[in-house]
Amino acid sequence: MVVGALMSLAAAIGLLRFPDLLSRMHAATKPQVLGLFLLLAAIGLQMRTFWVWPVLLIAWLFQLLTVPVSAHMVGRAGYRTKHLHREMLTTDELEAVVQAATLTGRQDSADSPHTALTARDAAVEPDAWPAEETPGDGSSGK
Repeated sequence: MVVGALMSLAAAIGLLRFPDLLSRMHAATKPQVLGLFLLLAAIGLQMRTFWVWPVLLIAWLFQLLTVPVSAHMVGRAGYRTKHLHREMLTTDELEAVVQAATLTGRQDSADSPHTALTARDAAVEPDAWPAEETPGDGSSGK
């Protein structure tokens, strides 16, 4: 229990002390999941009943599956919004992908203004509705 608490404390200190988003994200995810596992194992050993282990296992598996996904999403969003220190990166493997996506997006929008519409936007745009199904005219189009 003490080691798990120390791991969680290290994660909290890392969140406060590290300089940029990517290193804070690393501090928040790695020791936190291990610290939670150690704390849940200590709780399971302390309770000394079999029925508590499946519940603790489900709680830990949920954390094990959601923490990396959320960290990935936060990291990508932070990268795209420039919330990182580029001088701290040793390699930037995402830069080429982002530049290629930016260039492709610019070419699509230059070719046609309606190419950038998503399916949701097309459902909302009045220009995208077929003439016989225009809302508000009271006709069903059939």
